[in-house]
Amino acid sequence: MPFRRMLLPLLASLLALPAAAQDAAWPSRPIEFLAGFPPSSGVGIYQRRIAEPLSRALGVPVVVNSRLGAGGNIASDYVAKARPDGHLILFGTAGTHAINATLYRRLPFDPLRDVTHIAHLGDVPNVLTVSAQHRPAYANCAAVIADARARPGALSYGSTGNGASTHLAGARFAVAANLDLLHVPFTGQGSVIGSLLGGQIDLFFNQTGPAIGLIQQGAVRAIGVTTRARVPALPDVPTLAEACGLPDFESTTWYGVFGPPGMPAAIQRRLNEEIVKIISAPEFRDWLVRDQGIDPPSITTPEQFRAVHEADIARWGEVVRAARATVD
Repeated sequence: MPFRRMLLPLLASLLALPAAAQDAAWPSRPIEFLAGFPPSSGVGIYQRRIAEPLSRALGVPVVVNSRLGAGGNIASDYVAKARPDGHLILFGTAGTHAINATLYRRLPFDPLRDVTHIAHLGDVPNVLTVSAQHRPAYANCAAVIADARARPGALSYGSTGNGASTHLAGARFAVAANLDLLHVPFTGQGSVIGSLLGGQIDLFFNQTGPAIGLIQQGAVRAIGVTTRARVPALPDVPTLAEACGLPDFESTTWYGVFGPPGMPAAIQRRLNEEIVKIISAPEFRDWLVRDQGIDPPSITTPEQFRAVHEADIARWGEVVRAARATVD
């Protein structure tokens, strides 16, 4: 009996050696950093910005790629079914992993269970924009609402895809203001911007990062931001609660980094530590706030990120059901 008691722990430690050795050797090759949205999107901008310092920190190339389609579900499903060896990570969003949980009637993966939570990257506002050239009458929110109520179903708002924050911000606005708006989904940021500037659509609840340059150039007019407080990058733009008389209106999402389910804890922690270090640096935080209008994250651990994610599935589920938005 004593021999057997000694043998069992020894066998267990021997079996654990290959996994421990694998973790110690990580990363052994380039890391693919995948997203479900185009390079021109807010996701793409942030994804590229963080990839370079992450590559330096880990000592291997971090290769930015995208798999487009189905509101980010194609990329998310690909990562959900990948080997959890730390060489593939996903730039996810509240759209792909919280909103889509209710928006899509059938998903090929579980948005909460089929991931390893790595790092929260910040909260992302939207800003209601109109074409300065083609919609000169929309000088403020009151004008937008008045026209929408005079012509039910005629005003359109574009989005970067079903389930994206640009979609749900518009749906939430329509419910809050009691408006009948037409949702027009596109496959990427550039297509929506082109249609907005060309006058084919009326409104776009763009993310602040891609919108700031267009606002500064005078190509679009900012009607209001979707946060409770004004965004420091756009101090002269009111909140939609202020501009539209919609008390407590808010529609913000988040960005985050996920791995496939079952990623070794040592790799998860190392990625978390390096990413948190990068986005906590003063220069990077200044870029987030000033150039992207993103509120830097106040949570730093994978466990905190998971708690936010889980709560947001329930929160956005209510919004999706209230907007009666579904995708088969």
